[in-house]
Amino acid sequence: MKRKKKKPVKVIFPISAMIDCTFLLLIYFMVSCTMHKQEADISFSLPGVAEQSEPIAMPDEQIVEIMANGAIILNDLELDSPASAELPAFTKTLKRFREACAATKTEAMLTISAADKVPHQRIIDVLNACSAAKLENVTFAFEEEEPSF
Repeated sequence: MKRKKKKPVKVIFPISAMIDCTFLLLIYFMVSCTMHKQEADISFSLPGVAEQSEPIAMPDEQIVEIMANGAIILNDLELDSPASAELPAFTKTLKRFREACAATKTEAMLTISAADKVPHQRIIDVLNACSAAKLENVTFAFEEEEPSF
């Protein structure tokens, strides 16, 4: 006896019902979530530098003395150790001086007065700190020798 072949049963998968269910879940989560403001959207202003309309009287220049032992003195205040080549405290002070001059609309001037026995490298270290602080008006002071008769 021959067996009858059964016809394969086609399974019908209702995709439209799944799409409807997906959209209903999407709408549910969109409606139920709470909206929070992002930190970037909150408007507030940070304290900053106050601009001056007129120049304020500040010292005309800052005087840097370089001693023979390598000590750096800015307006009677010794900064950094004589062995330090990077001069971080001196550079930071010069940056603040430049920013203060920019805020008060005055020119930042610096005069370097070096002792006779100072190594040239120490003067270069001071000039590098001035460059890092972006000071442009740097001058050197020197003492004139009195003529002997």
